[in-house]
Parts: sequence; structure tokens; C-alpha cells
Amino acid sequence: MSLFLAAILGYLLGAIPFGLLIGRWTRGIDLRAYGSHRTGATNALRTLGARAAAGVFVLDVAKGVAAVLIARLLFGADPMVEWAAALAGLAAIVGHNWSVFIGFTGGRGVATSAGALGAMTPWTLVILLPIVVAVMWRTRYVSLGSIVGAVGAPIITAFLSGVGWASVQAIAYALASGLLVTVAHADNIGRLRAGTERRIGQKEQVV
Repeated sequence: MSLFLAAILGYLLGAIPFGLLIGRWTRGIDLRAYGSHRTGATNALRTLGARAAAGVFVLDVAKGVAAVLIARLLFGADPMVEWAAALAGLAAIVGHNWSVFIGFTGGRGVATSAGALGAMTPWTLVILLPIVVAVMWRTRYVSLGSIVGAVGAPIITAFLSGVGWASVQAIAYALASGLLVTVAHADNIGRLRAGTERRIGQKEQVV
């Protein structure tokens, strides 16, 4: 029962469409009508600007953190609590990517997955973040950095688990969330291979 409730909790938290709400509040537009048609921070940056995108990013990260921490708080006495926390974090990504509140559309889950990852295994995020930032800085592709992070997270978490700094549940979360994020970037991977992927700094014309 705790696992089921954690999944529902995580999904509903993740499904809050902060990108869409901020787009409407700041510019009176539906973010899904522009750019990648996603509601995440990257499309917000291209469409709404840096300040709005920062707000979207922080709130989307917070969804992942909250899903894990609230699951731990609610199910702390349950021996399955860490599995419940991992499932809540994973469900938050699903909710973000396919939100019931906006017709099962959404983002790609990067910020939300990072938030839950930090709550599950903070040392993974500490090691991974500089790598992801370096890839984005060097290539100017947010998508490539996101994919590198998605692939690297379970590898780093497994290593940390071997030295006692991460749990089995954290490995399972990192592996499943990495797969979700990578699948959500299928179109980006196609554009990266074709050389047509949008780089950091490219803006969308909002009319």
C-alpha cells in the first residue's frame, strides 16, 4: 500500500505544470505552442527568458525533492520506505512528462529527476553536476548534457553503493529515471545526430 500511495503522491506532485503556469503568468502564452512544445526550463529559457526559466527550473527540481522527502515522512515506519521514496521520485518524473492536468503533455523530466536524485543520493549529484555543466558549456547543447547525466547517474550511484555511500534503492531510482529521461530525449538524439539540434542561446519568436 505504501508503494502505491507513494506512486500516486509522486505523480501528482510531478504533474503540477509550473512551466505552463509561469508562461501564462509572465507572458500570457502556452509554452507548449513554441519551441520544443515542452513545459520544462530549457523551452522556458528560449521562449520566456532567463528569469522565468530559472523559476521553472527551481520549481521543477523542488517537485522531485518533495516527492522523495514527503514519501519518507509519510512512510518512515514502513520497512519499504526507501523503495517508496524511490518510486515517488520516479513517479514525479512520469507526472512531469505526462501531466494529467494538461492532457498528458509536459517536459522531459531532467530537473525533476535531478531533484529526486539529490534527495535519494546527494553524492551522485555532487559528482555528476560538474560533468553535466561541462558538457553543456563545451558543446552548448542542453540535451547532450542531460543525456550524459541520465546515463552517468546509475554508473556513479552504483560505484558509490560499492563504497557504502548509496543504497540499492538509489541505484534502482538512478537507473529507471535515467532511462525515462533518455527516452524523453529521443527527438533530441535524432537532431544531435543530424546536426540540427538547437544550442544554448537560440531564442524562440513569440508572437
